Amino acid sequence: MAAIRNVLSIAGSDPSGGAGIQADLKAFSANGVYGMAVVTALTAQNTRGVSGVELVAPDFVTKQIDAIFTDIRVDAVKIGMVATAGIATAIAEALRRHRPAHVVLDPVMIAKGGDRLLAEDAVTAMRSELLPLATMITPNIPEAAVLLGAPEAGDRGEMEHAAQRLTALGCGATLVKGGHLAANDSPDVLFSEGRATWFEGGRVETTNTHGTGCTLSSAIAAQLALTSDPVEAVRRAKAYVAAAIAASGRLDVGAGHGPTHHFHAHW
Repeated sequence: MAAIRNVLSIAGSDPSGGAGIQADLKAFSANGVYGMAVVTALTAQNTRGVSGVELVAPDFVTKQIDAIFTDIRVDAVKIGMVATAGIATAIAEALRRHRPAHVVLDPVMIAKGGDRLLAEDAVTAMRSELLPLATMITPNIPEAAVLLGAPEAGDRGEMEHAAQRLTALGCGATLVKGGHLAANDSPDVLFSEGRATWFEGGRVETTNTHGTGCTLSSAIAAQLALTSDPVEAVRRAKAYVAAAIAASGRLDVGAGHGPTHHFHAHW
């Protein structure tokens, strides 16, 4: 019997369980891989917003990563909240030493409630240090604009151009998520191996969207560990997240932006 894949999340903690490493671990399990987590930051947050952040020292982030890689086979890594340039650099240095096969970078900048989760100087470090190490990056439209230092994409053509430009900065592939488009649908575009692939998606009328970006990037990391195919990984991950959002009404968690139902297929 083939060994179960091991996938590592390097991200911040969300005590409400909807985003961050808590969402990542749920998504890993639901997608059939063994999940591990390195914590970059502790947050005090719930479905209505973030009220506090305590950062982990960069050298201790390094110690956590080294502890995993010196003992455990890591088949893929997902990077979420890095918070500062120092943490971003520490992660990059560790990954250059350990050289995991797959790295999915979710450039987390703003929490669902609007709270900023990334320092200004960390954007430069993310672009120069982490992006070139990534098998795939998964920005939404505003995040893609920040990474490029350009206006936000307003249509499909501009989304595809942004994905192509980001990939040219050194990552293996770029998935630009279209949830911020002023449209009735929510298309995403993947630029990989010199071509664009579109993934269509409808909009679900719900406020239960807390942690959707974390969940999608984690599901992609899990599927890359299983398939090594970026197009198939995105296709499977998007189907999983769409079903998790559609089933989110079965949960009753908080009075703000509630979480998706990570275990919709199992409970």
